[in-house]
Amino acid sequence: MLRIGTILHPTDYSEYSKNALQIACALARDYSARLVVLHVAIMPFADRYQTITPEAVLKEAQEQLNHLQLPIDTIRAERRVELGDPVSEILRIAKEISADVIVMGSHGRTGLQRLLTGSVTELVLRTAHCLVLTTTKQSVI
Repeated sequence: MLRIGTILHPTDYSEYSKNALQIACALARDYSARLVVLHVAIMPFADRYQTITPEAVLKEAQEQLNHLQLPIDTIRAERRVELGDPVSEILRIAKEISADVIVMGSHGRTGLQRLLTGSVTELVLRTAHCLVLTTTKQSVI
């Protein structure tokens, strides 16, 4: 039987991530597993009239993550925000927390569109040390 003790759910707040969060919560419930919800913030470009600090970006990202509603009320999730490259940070945190599975949404792009835009999910899927479960469709718990 598959042992799942720790689940990592990276979110970008898209509909695809919300669907993956439903699955992550269901797995956490069914396996009595630890759930870590991660958002990787990216430093925006600033112009010479605008001062954006990493601390301000992290604070705003943490506030947004704190307001994320979990689809299952009985699930408790640890919420983490990191700043940097999404792929690198997802992989780093997965190792740090000894994740058994990463549950994340995918936009489902293929062909030229995927080639031009890249895919965080695809890169995580190819390089993660653990199982990666991806979803593109709406989930029902």
